[in-house]
Amino acid sequence: MNILIDYEHAIRLGIFLSLFIILAVVEFLFPLAKRKCCRLRQWSVNLSLAFLASLFLNILLPLLAVGVARFAADHSIGFFNIIDIPYAATVILALLMLDLLIYGQHVLMHKIPLLWSVHRMHHTEIGLDVSSAVRFHPIEIIISMLIKMLFVLILGVPVVAVIIFELLLNGLALFNHSNLKLPKGIDKFLRKFIVTPEVHWIHHSDIAQETNSNYGFNLIFWDKLFSTYRDKPALDYPIMRQGLSEFGVEQSLSLYKLLMLPFQGNKR
Repeated sequence: MNILIDYEHAIRLGIFLSLFIILAVVEFLFPLAKRKCCRLRQWSVNLSLAFLASLFLNILLPLLAVGVARFAADHSIGFFNIIDIPYAATVILALLMLDLLIYGQHVLMHKIPLLWSVHRMHHTEIGLDVSSAVRFHPIEIIISMLIKMLFVLILGVPVVAVIIFELLLNGLALFNHSNLKLPKGIDKFLRKFIVTPEVHWIHHSDIAQETNSNYGFNLIFWDKLFSTYRDKPALDYPIMRQGLSEFGVEQSLSLYKLLMLPFQGNKR
């Protein structure tokens, strides 16, 4: 665990790059649907967004969630730091609560117009692939981190739990955004526990009822518990239309237009 904490940044970057490359190769071999955008253009835009979000985060919120967890532990702040339960149970419970937080935050991003004006950029992707996992507006990343930092402070989430959760969140986001066709049996088994590409692709449909379903990123339980789970799309994956109709579902938007979206009118 000390190694995980001491080399957090290197481990996170190494796992991210490894999974990105592996999934990029596998989705090329076994695509869920035909590509709708040039890979070079799509990756350059999405990775540029990820770089900008990371840059703004480190400038505006250098402490981040891991730093807040360290601060809470050092000063005995938060629920988990004042109750006496086994450490392993604390980590597992914290992971579940963090995942529920991300689910709830995602629902609010769709339900509250001001938040939707920021989050909708993520939904303008006209054809998902592994790079779509990092296609978020820097403003949304900052909002998400502020919420997570406050949650970590109030609960006193252990540092290890924060790091493990970030690794799981990043890894599973890459997986369930990827253009990857899993064997039917494997998909059926995995979607009993986690969000698979076929589940999350429904969330990126241009049909509003489908966009407003399957909010989970990691565990699938929350969608089933709160009746937001949708098993199948109206149109099969090869012909499913992704994106938002008000911005077009045939032509991808430029980096500049994506960054300007939160400051434009909200039609949805």
